[in-house]
Amino acid sequence: MRYKLTFVVGLTLGYVLGTRAGRERYEQLKKSARQVSQNPAVRNTAETAAQQGRQFAGKAYHAVSDKVGDRVPESVTQRVRSLRDRNPNSAPEDDWGTSST
Repeated sequence: MRYKLTFVVGLTLGYVLGTRAGRERYEQLKKSARQVSQNPAVRNTAETAAQQGRQFAGKAYHAVSDKVGDRVPESVTQRVRSLRDRNPNSAPEDDWGTSST
């Protein structure tokens, strides 16, 4: 599904950038893209894909950290901790430091 969506987005972008049909066709494509992106089914699918990506990233993070263990230099771990502590008022983050919203 992800590859199909990427292909369609790339195809649309290529057409918009390469078209000689003028502003009217561009506005028509822009309106269609907006309607598709605001479709509840598309939004739910995108959110589900994002959620699954965060879950897989978290699993990968734990798998790698279990294998790497204490082999990471202390300077690297301190840098990661300082980056996490830099913005304490932000939204809750997952293990990758990205917001889950």
